[in-house]
Amino acid sequence: METFNYGLDQLTVATAMKLARKEIKGILNPETRSKVEASALAVSNIARGEKAVYGINTGFGPLCTSKISAADTQTLQENLLKSHAVGLGEPVPIEISKLMLVLKLQALAQGFSGIQLETLDRMLWMLENEVIPVVPIQGSVGASGDLAPLSHLFLPLLGLGKVHYEGSIFKTSELFEKLGVKALSLGPKEGLALINGTQFMAAYGVKIVDRLHNLLVHADITGAMMIEGLMGSIKPFSPELHQLRPFAGNQHVAQTILNLLHESEIVNSHLDCARVQDPYSLRCMPQVHGASRNAWLHLKDAIETEINSVTDNPVVFSEDHTISGGSFHGQPIALPLDYACLAASELGNISDRRIYLSLEGDTPGVPKLLLKETGLNSGLMIPQYTTAALASENKGLCFPASADSIPTSLGQEDHVSMGSIGARKALRVIENVEKILGIELFNAAQAMDFHAPLKSGKVMTAIHEHVRTKITPVINDRVMTEDMETAIEMIQSGELIELANRIATQEGLPFETEWSEIFRL
Repeated sequence: METFNYGLDQLTVATAMKLARKEIKGILNPETRSKVEASALAVSNIARGEKAVYGINTGFGPLCTSKISAADTQTLQENLLKSHAVGLGEPVPIEISKLMLVLKLQALAQGFSGIQLETLDRMLWMLENEVIPVVPIQGSVGASGDLAPLSHLFLPLLGLGKVHYEGSIFKTSELFEKLGVKALSLGPKEGLALINGTQFMAAYGVKIVDRLHNLLVHADITGAMMIEGLMGSIKPFSPELHQLRPFAGNQHVAQTILNLLHESEIVNSHLDCARVQDPYSLRCMPQVHGASRNAWLHLKDAIETEINSVTDNPVVFSEDHTISGGSFHGQPIALPLDYACLAASELGNISDRRIYLSLEGDTPGVPKLLLKETGLNSGLMIPQYTTAALASENKGLCFPASADSIPTSLGQEDHVSMGSIGARKALRVIENVEKILGIELFNAAQAMDFHAPLKSGKVMTAIHEHVRTKITPVINDRVMTEDMETAIEMIQSGELIELANRIATQEGLPFETEWSEIFRL
């Protein structure tokens, strides 16, 4: 199995996902172990010395001037985890907890945090044995990072808190007794190193980058299918037009649409029609989808910088050189997370407009409400109500969490990022947009049916035929919830992307563009 060297190798979003899913193995190699041991020794010496160093032999936050004796440093660190584990709400998804462990290992293994090797080895053991901490979803303000969720993440090191194991939730103490595992004792600064940092919001960020990437590709696919269904023009996607406004996202989307519609009989059947312009939701896909792609790229760059950074406090360069700064503050990723939330919402917003457009009956051969016999039948009128509701819900979620700040820690933390809230909202918006795009796929396939025997290009025809293997055409009114859920599952699974790539490769057709590399996970 491929291995990843924590603390040395460069972590990417894709690699973090693979580590969380155990598709590759994370290790601490000898060089890393040596650096970690040296940092732990430096912190141990500081703890025994007379010089006050924040968080090592002092209290925390507003108690930073309170000196702590060497004998009390273990109690200090363990009390820190206990007192800060104040999260509420449902547990975060297990994969988020796994990602938090992965990201914390990468940060601590760089050797600037004073963590003990035994602690890192226990974190690796938890990942490898699927003993995953239960982390409540609420409680972080993104100030000293994600204090509450990270405290819950690491309570199990002390034999406290709860963990997921083999499909159930256990008290850690009970599971450790069952498995014959002993709780750890924390050394100087360890509690602070464990809970200072941005690994909660960054874990969500990793997940958002992954799922938003999937949405972006599918938005182009469902949009191209809707162009076919509504006999839209391909002129707005001409390369020479987008060279005059050369945003990478715009150019990539325009070329992707052209690739998907390559040699389409439907497109060729109306090249000389009298229609001058399509509505914006069709012809402005490069500008709208492209802007969301550019926002995704911004987030990806920010998250990949963050997950390779040291974000605790104080940072230990040596026994004689420690710096208490603000590297745990979530603002550098809180802003891009809010931007990505808006970018995802806009994909759903324009998709809903195309869904509505498909019902108007203005395309030759395509009946109103996408059904030949209406009156007795409502056709596909009502699924658009659902997309309208989802798009509206998303708009309400787009208020930037990072625009708010409520002081905490008796004013010591007087400006906070609220990045964890922005991250959670962004993922919720993405989940809603997956549903909207699923419904667009459902509608667009129905619209394409009316152009038979004309076919699209080979890639889009294969996608349409694949949809029809799972969802039959709507002839009369029926309960459509299962059809919609099937379409949504196709969006979430990524199977349409795999199919498009496979057909393009088999037929020697273009699917990727010259900008694909920069928009790759």
